[in-house]
Amino acid sequence: MSPEVARLSADELPGALDDLAELLIDTVDGGASIGFLGPLDPADATAWWRAQIPAVRAGRLCVQVSRDGGRITGTVGVMFADKPNARHRAEIVKLMVHRDARGKGLGRTLLSAGERAAAECGVTLLLLDTETGSPADTLYRSAGWTAIGVVPGHAADPAGTLRMTTFFYKRLNS
Repeated sequence: MSPEVARLSADELPGALDDLAELLIDTVDGGASIGFLGPLDPADATAWWRAQIPAVRAGRLCVQVSRDGGRITGTVGVMFADKPNARHRAEIVKLMVHRDARGKGLGRTLLSAGERAAAECGVTLLLLDTETGSPADTLYRSAGWTAIGVVPGHAADPAGTLRMTTFFYKRLNS
């Protein structure tokens, strides 16, 4: 059975900050290159999530979460473009799965949920980037995303080592 994925409103986000911060810390501690260096301080992780509330409230960011026993085990974000000529596209951001929930298809479930949420908002083109050769890279390729290029030394992993980043796109059925 696939876990249920639900969208968090801006009003629900404050109540989920502790779980989301813990998930972010676990993801960074697990070596995922998602924009943070390790070790990530809990206060910094919470502050980062708190800073996302205005974007959720404005409809620029859709945050979806999976739960197991009430605890958040994964999340995916869809960041909508704010330029008038780009309303047809969005970006998948911060796809995270807690290490103890991996290997069960949750990443694919979250990715599909993000794609559906984007399509429901009229998005026809999705973009994302990830560390080349990472488990996420494998997931995106197997989920029908098209790699469009690799940039060497684009982002640092949690240890601070610069890594290659692969950029992907996926066209959605309109």
